[in-house]
Amino acid sequence: MFEALKNLVTDLVGDEAAPRAFAEDDYRVAAAALLVHVADIDGEMAAPERQRLKSLIAQRFGLDPVASARLIATAERADRESVDLYHFTSLLKRALDEPGRRKVIEMMWDIAYADGRVGEFEENVVWRVAELLGISSRERIALRQEVAAAQAHASRAPQPAAEEFIGPWSAVKPVAGR
Repeated sequence: MFEALKNLVTDLVGDEAAPRAFAEDDYRVAAAALLVHVADIDGEMAAPERQRLKSLIAQRFGLDPVASARLIATAERADRESVDLYHFTSLLKRALDEPGRRKVIEMMWDIAYADGRVGEFEENVVWRVAELLGISSRERIALRQEVAAAQAHASRAPQPAAEEFIGPWSAVKPVAGR
């Protein structure tokens, strides 16, 4: 409980110092585990997926490369040990407001498109997570279209910073008192 409170305070005040370890109930672990799950859903995380995962984690959570690697390792372990997606989604639903939960779905689509195509397993897991997070089908599809358009635009133009088409994670605030 204390660790979760410490993480929340750190996020709110914008302290860039990364924790040495991420608590199991840290919403960042839950979000990263879902991203890992999407990237690895077909049994192999392709190089573009791994690179995009590293980039998203660093950008969204304001982490340096070492802290990003720790968060990804923690998320990979959490994903391997989980029996379902509910543990992650219930934590996110308690910790984040609706815009924050939409950001998670947006990041999942971003990872799904990282290798240039979205497979049926990736599409299915994003659909299930969106349902569990209370994101409507309409919003899920709109988010997919936005990310797909951004990916198409990025492949034709110089690579923009992710914040230009997704927005910074720091704009999302955890739900107060949770």
